[in-house]
Amino acid sequence: MRISDVLERKGGEVVTVPPDGSVHAAMKVLVGNNVGSVIVVDGESPVGILTERDVLRLGAADPASLTGTRVSDAMTRDLVVATPGDLVEYAAGVMTSNRIRHLPIIDGGRLVGVLSIGDVVKAMKQEKEVENRYLRDYIQGAVR
Repeated sequence: MRISDVLERKGGEVVTVPPDGSVHAAMKVLVGNNVGSVIVVDGESPVGILTERDVLRLGAADPASLTGTRVSDAMTRDLVVATPGDLVEYAAGVMTSNRIRHLPIIDGGRLVGVLSIGDVVKAMKQEKEVENRYLRDYIQGAVR
């Protein structure tokens, strides 16, 4: 199964924030959209990701800084990304090896979606269920 298949089912809506906004404002966006990360975009170009973990680190170090710190100063700049044509298994491996829970999907330099680890697990589970059903049917003689 390809990432494009998952995005087709879940939709390509991406929650974004600008790099010059405050971390506190970004926190409100995270909570308001019930998401664990927001993609930081400058115009239409992704320049980073701000996750719950980034916000927690900043807040734990200095809670008062949440309102005065810009997103660009708290975000993770080195984006780990995938493309719509990549396999879901590839996304799972990338997310596991990089210890990340959100993976921006880029197509031709354009942000087209975000996969969460939950999206990946759900897709892989569905794929295995279909495969198992087919194999059971084959063994029972229902498929030739």
